[in-house]
Amino acid sequence: MSIKAYNPVWAYHQAVRRAATRWQQQELISAPQLAAIEAAHPLSYSRPTLFIRVGIFLFTLLACSTSTGLITLLTGFREGSFVGAGLIGGLLSLAVLELVIRESQLYHSGADNALLYFALGCLISTVVYVVGTATPALYRFSLANSFLTLVLVPTIGLLVLAVVRYADRWVAAAAYGALLVWLANGLLQFGAGRLLLPFALMLTAVAGYALVQHLIRRPDYLYYKPCYDLLKALLLATFYLGGNYLVVREGNAALSEAGASQQIPFAGLFYFFTAGIPLLYILVGLRRARRTWLILGLLTLAFSLYTVRFYRSLLPPEVAAALAGAVLTGFTVWAFRYLRTPRHGLTATAPADDKQQLFNLESLIVAQTAHVPAPQAPGFEFGGGSSGGGGADGSY
Repeated sequence: MSIKAYNPVWAYHQAVRRAATRWQQQELISAPQLAAIEAAHPLSYSRPTLFIRVGIFLFTLLACSTSTGLITLLTGFREGSFVGAGLIGGLLSLAVLELVIRESQLYHSGADNALLYFALGCLISTVVYVVGTATPALYRFSLANSFLTLVLVPTIGLLVLAVVRYADRWVAAAAYGALLVWLANGLLQFGAGRLLLPFALMLTAVAGYALVQHLIRRPDYLYYKPCYDLLKALLLATFYLGGNYLVVREGNAALSEAGASQQIPFAGLFYFFTAGIPLLYILVGLRRARRTWLILGLLTLAFSLYTVRFYRSLLPPEVAAALAGAVLTGFTVWAFRYLRTPRHGLTATAPADDKQQLFNLESLIVAQTAHVPAPQAPGFEFGGGSSGGGGADGSY
């Protein structure tokens, strides 16, 4: 049994066809070559349009919820019935998920996503119910609650296993979020935990990004590419938010249950992070043509300006917003016009994130599958006879 629920060839064919379509739009290959590439890399799975996928997703969730509700009603709300309903609903949803992937050739088509989310929701809810029944202190929710680890460890395990098998980006994001909560919960068990938490989050983001960069070198990169792309954005956001002055100061006040926030230790360092990290993201995004870094840099720069505005008010809010909008709009118009012609290695045309990763594949595809031989004019052809009987049957 393969560790991957979906056929890895589907992800490869999908990436090749997308790259080939982009190359044809950029006039790197011709339309006949594009047709030959698509014929050599067929998509045999079911992939409806976005609106149909959303409808199927909602309908599947409704059907799963109704079925689990009926199971709970049939058990009569007896003691432990919620545990049984959660386990049955979760395991049955996983069984149906495996069946529809194999028989109906689904590939993130809406129904399989809904079944996966519902199954994980049932199983995680069962874990929370069981732990909460044994330790009622769990329901006094606090990020420093020591009993929270009893729920987070199996939750992270379930989510990671689901990511490895189904390569769902939102499950990967949930696993990463649960990991951050577990990290914060562990640090807050110590007196210096609140002081170390921002730095721990930033170090976790750096380590996580290095791990993702290592994993993308694996042969199954395309199978997990949606997860890697989302995780890289979340890791960059975590690194910035872990060092943002507003987040650290207000978060420290919330954890200490103080009324108004007070000045925090190492405030100068967090000032530096708040101002410097967005500039670093923008610089890397421009120099290395990485769209994720550039977009995160612009977003974090806007949040850094909001951080300054939160504590230092120079103008009324409406005046500041109007001036900022006018300046940004003017700069955007100027940048688009200036970069219509590529300058300094930059261009206003949308870059292809995976062009460098798949560009070496272009020559292979074109050489092996995209060569369409020209039809030859009909000429004289031998044939029509048979040699049986040495001519005794009247034909050669």
